[in-house]
Amino acid sequence: MSPSRLTTGDVGAWLLKSATLPPAAPGGWEPGTTRRLHRCVRPTYRLSLMAPGQPCLLWLSGRADPGVQAVGTVVAAPRLDEEGRDSVEVELRRLRRGVPRADLVDDPAFRDAEVVRMAAGSNPSYVTPAQLAAVVELLGEEAGALAPPRAARAGRGRARSG
Repeated sequence: MSPSRLTTGDVGAWLLKSATLPPAAPGGWEPGTTRRLHRCVRPTYRLSLMAPGQPCLLWLSGRADPGVQAVGTVVAAPRLDEEGRDSVEVELRRLRRGVPRADLVDDPAFRDAEVVRMAAGSNPSYVTPAQLAAVVELLGEEAGALAPPRAARAGRGRARSG
């Protein structure tokens, strides 16, 4: 059975994967700072769903610190770059402490995310609103403006003690 096509309602945030953190400025990219980056994306129908203002996550893949390492938004719709490749401009804030893949896989709402099921998939990937809520919960105060719709948060159903 082939998966159905995504709609904008399926997407809580876009997820862009990278094997390394992009050195967005001379001297690197310090935690807590924001950078505008252009990231390569595969030309699929998903590009037509990407729009300015949508939430975006940067996922570091590989063995060293895999997981969500930066959060932000899509700045501009995808376009061809100077070399004729599709790319999307995003504004991302590097997290002071990333959200480890292991913590996300342990979360019932996130464990079936596309990036977990198909780690070698191309950009852009996505997380659902409920999966974004799991990321936001694990980020705590560092989530900032990266808050999912109320319905997704309400559906988390985690019991809290105290």
